Amino acid sequence: MQFIPYLNFDGNCAEAFAFYAKLFKGTIVHTSTFGEMPAGEGMPPLPDAAKKRIMHVHLQAKDQALMGSDTMPVAPGQDPATCGGGYQKPQGLWVSIQAADVAEGKRLFDALAQGGQTVMPYAPTFWSPGFGMTTDRFGTPWLVNVVAPT
Repeated sequence: MQFIPYLNFDGNCAEAFAFYAKLFKGTIVHTSTFGEMPAGEGMPPLPDAAKKRIMHVHLQAKDQALMGSDTMPVAPGQDPATCGGGYQKPQGLWVSIQAADVAEGKRLFDALAQGGQTVMPYAPTFWSPGFGMTTDRFGTPWLVNVVAPT
């Protein structure tokens, strides 16, 4: 069994995953847009604004994976329930990264924090030689933690 974080975005999923692929030294192994989705019976027409949005993306970094998609845009006067509820900022979760060492943790944290919002600066703690909390510029909350040597 493997748990894979699945992240949602409001139209900037492709940009976010290009950044994550470079940062995590991974490869995007699959990406598809809503415009590539075959029409289904009873489905409402796809608005032009949604066709280039990412329906699904899969990033592989060694034995780790990260997946995501854009949400469907909510048109003025449209019921959000008809398009999956629209985008909502992540709440009640953090994506946790276990860095190999303090330098790698700092590299990851600094890149994720750039243009985002730092909640707890990267620094030593009583449980780790390097730990920090930040929400990146795409709205994803991250914990960067270095496992203390035993």
